[in-house]
Amino acid sequence: MTQATLARVPDPVPEPEIRPVPATVRPEKKHDRMRALDGLRILAALMVCVFHYAGKAQTSHAWGQSPKELFPDLSQVATYGALGVQLFFVISGFVICMSSWGRSLGDFFRSRVSRLYPAYWAAIALTTAACVALPSVIAPLRLDEVLVNLTMLQQPMGVGRVLGVCWTLWVEARFYLLFALFVVWKGVTYRRVVIFCCLWTVAGVLARVADHPLTDEIVMRDHAPFFIGGLALYLIHRYGSDLLLWGIVATSWLLGQRYSTTALWDPNATSAFQERSPYVILLVVTFAFAAVAAVALGWLRWANWRWLTFAGALTYPFYLVHEHLGWFAISILHRHFGVEPRVTFVATILLMLTLAWLIHRLVEKPFGPRLKRAMKTQADRVRTQIRAAA
Repeated sequence: MTQATLARVPDPVPEPEIRPVPATVRPEKKHDRMRALDGLRILAALMVCVFHYAGKAQTSHAWGQSPKELFPDLSQVATYGALGVQLFFVISGFVICMSSWGRSLGDFFRSRVSRLYPAYWAAIALTTAACVALPSVIAPLRLDEVLVNLTMLQQPMGVGRVLGVCWTLWVEARFYLLFALFVVWKGVTYRRVVIFCCLWTVAGVLARVADHPLTDEIVMRDHAPFFIGGLALYLIHRYGSDLLLWGIVATSWLLGQRYSTTALWDPNATSAFQERSPYVILLVVTFAFAAVAAVALGWLRWANWRWLTFAGALTYPFYLVHEHLGWFAISILHRHFGVEPRVTFVATILLMLTLAWLIHRLVEKPFGPRLKRAMKTQADRVRTQIRAAA
């Protein structure tokens, strides 16, 4: 064989490694899936909003009297709106697993920072200004406390919260950190997510046995089942039903309903604002898992209305501003202008949705992508400098 002939013979190509997958990967139906999830997002936000306006005793200072007296029937239902947080956590597990697939750790970090912080900073500024202008509703924090709130680390720092709902953001941030360190760092795969779910479940149970504040803070034993259930449900959506995955979901539901019942129901409480039933709590938690499961299985594909996408875009800023700024609106409308309570209730929700749209339009859309691009450019510049130095 001549030298020219040898030159044309390609090197042997190694056979690709064949790795079994649990099931055939389903084609993505992004718009259907995301619109159904957007509908669940806005539902969860409205549940929490109704709880803060009519189902929570602390709202009395905004109304001037107990909402239990103003809304005797609504308050009995609104008290269960606190469970909208659990629905949020299940959705978060599903969405984070979906959005992090195929992304690097840097991409995951940049997407979370650019998604969370611009609207959060705007909500901090607006709420602080309202507290200064009308301290009779909510007293403003000191400047040093407000500045710490900008980091979203006020809870571990022992600093008061500007936004009452931001305790859930600290829970979400710890979930992102755990998922990034144990899954995204190496690349998101079916096997890594399953192992993460199983180990996190065991760690949560052991943390309850240890009963130590540090392990509770890291493992989040009471909130972990909802995130784990969401992660497993996304794998079901991506790969199809699997006995192991449904076992993870079922275990998460069993542990999650126990946490919710012990956290929101006390059989010995004598001064509860509005008594809750453990059976209704179980029903709402079951709905949270079942609703996301319906999305995972494609049963909500028919919910493909465009307005759901718009509503989903408003969910995060609405969730941030609705509580404290809503109390300011209630105080002004009802106590200062004498607007009828039911009209005030509906008008406040509409005002907060309008404010959420303004934050989305004027803050999130222009500044979120810019922040993401700036962090990406900076990371590329640092990477180039390191390579040049090496």
